[in-house]
Amino acid sequence: MNPETLLDILHRNAIPIPWSEGDNIPWNEPEFSKRMLKEHLTQDHDLASRRSEKIDLHVQFIHQDVLTGQPGHLLDLACGPGLYASRLAKLGHTIHGIDYSPASIAYAQKTTRTENLASTYQHADIRTTEYGDGYDAALLIYGEFNVFKPADIRQIVRKIHAALKPGGKLITEPHTFEAIEGIGKHSTSWFTSEEGLFSPKPHLVLTENFWDETQKTATIRHFVVDATTGNVIRYAQSLQAYTPAAYRKLLTECGFREIQFYPALTGNPDPEQASLLAITAVKA
Repeated sequence: MNPETLLDILHRNAIPIPWSEGDNIPWNEPEFSKRMLKEHLTQDHDLASRRSEKIDLHVQFIHQDVLTGQPGHLLDLACGPGLYASRLAKLGHTIHGIDYSPASIAYAQKTTRTENLASTYQHADIRTTEYGDGYDAALLIYGEFNVFKPADIRQIVRKIHAALKPGGKLITEPHTFEAIEGIGKHSTSWFTSEEGLFSPKPHLVLTENFWDETQKTATIRHFVVDATTGNVIRYAQSLQAYTPAAYRKLLTECGFREIQFYPALTGNPDPEQASLLAITAVKA
C-alpha cells in the first residue's frame, strides 16, 4: 500500500469500484501477518478465527457428519494457523493446508512438529498455486469464498474439483447474501488505538462501506492515519454476495453434485454467526 496524506482522503473517489483499490487487507506482509496471528489465536473474540469451543463443534460436524467418521486426505484452503487442520489431524486425517499469511503458516508448521501431526503446510496464494490431487475432501471456510472476484473463485472451485478424488467432498462456509449486503450498507465508522491489527503504533482508522447494487458487491475501505506523523495508508477489500441459487449454480457448473445447504457449520442454526451458512458438495 502506498503512503497517502490527509488530502488524499479528501480527494478520494466518492464510490469505489469493487476490487479497484485492492483485493484485501495485506495478509501476506510479514509484520501485518504477525499482528493478524495474534487475532487468530485470541480467545477474546471470533473475528479472525473462531474461539476453541466453536472450532471443536465445527470439527466434530465435519468429521462425524460430513466425513462419516472416516479419516481421509484433506485439503484446507486459507487454513490460517491450522486450528481446524490440527484438530482434524488428531482425528486421523492427513492434512495439506495452504494460506497467504507467512506467520500463520509458520505457526501451523510449528504445531505439526511439536505435536507430531500428519499435516503439511504451504505458504501460497490459493488463486495461483497448485493444490495437488487425491484428496477425499477440501475445506474453504469462514467466509473466504466471498473475498474473491467471481472469476477467481470459479477458478478456485474448478481447481478444488480437479484435486478431489471421484466422490470427494467440498466443504465451504460462505456468507449469506443478506450479510454481504449488510456489510456494504453499514454506516461510516472510526476508532483510535495505541496499537492493533492495522499498525503497531498509535493510529486512527476511518472506515467506509459501500454496496454496489449492480454487481451485488460490498466494498470496505480503511484509511489508517498514523497519529504521530499524519501519514495515511489505505486498505480496501470487496466481498461478493451470492444467493443460495447462485451458489448452487456455480458449484454445479464447476462439476459438483449432491449440493447440500446447512444453516451453520454445526448442521444447526447458530445465532452467534447467522451471517454464515455451510455447503457441502460432491465431485461426481
